[in-house]
Amino acid sequence: MSARWLRGAAATAATAAFLVPASPLAAAPAFAHTAHAPVQAPVQAPGQAPARVSAHGTAAPAAVAKKLFGAWLRADRHAASRVATAGAVSTLFSYPFRAPDEFAGCSGNACRFVHTSVRVPGGLDGVLMVVSGAKVTKVYESRHLAKPSAAAKYLFDAWRAGDRNRGLEIATTTAVKTLFRAKYDPKGVKYFFQGCSSEPKGYSCAYSYEGGGMFMHVRGSKSRGYEVTSIGYIAD
Repeated sequence: MSARWLRGAAATAATAAFLVPASPLAAAPAFAHTAHAPVQAPVQAPGQAPARVSAHGTAAPAAVAKKLFGAWLRADRHAASRVATAGAVSTLFSYPFRAPDEFAGCSGNACRFVHTSVRVPGGLDGVLMVVSGAKVTKVYESRHLAKPSAAAKYLFDAWRAGDRNRGLEIATTTAVKTLFRAKYDPKGVKYFFQGCSSEPKGYSCAYSYEGGGMFMHVRGSKSRGYEVTSIGYIAD
């Protein structure tokens, strides 16, 4: 399948009814979380009742996640390392936006902190911590990618790995839901990245495969970061 065909097909696909229009991203986010306005850390203060403990005798996921979040707000890597793996600490301390300002609770062992005052790329909308026992073992977070192609490739790699949370770091829930309807098959058709081209509200990044093409519609800017907002498919 030629790149010329894909560019022509992208123009046609951009007007198709199944594509979801994207709303523009809000004002540019603040970088380096140490520069954000003070946010009250949702951690246990002295004198409060002890954190809830699970049936196995370990702290509940919410308590562990809040301890890590509080250590991050204080820029205390030592305290963070006591409740999280090195990889989780490294990921959290590299978060490019201001700190999320609301604890959204836990679903099982996955706990979320979300933004209510700023707009960031992706459906994750902040930070998700995966807790195992007494430690956070994995952190997912909203990403700042400065190129449309980087956002498209990041989502594709998440799909290939079967990791929805990773996909939500850089794509809307609509785009992730569309892409993950089918499981990536390493023995199936091969996908070839054909680059990105401008369209009325952003960019269309194309993957070709035998029998058709997939178009990731990307919105944003270099300063605000790019996200995949919707996905469309066409057949030969």
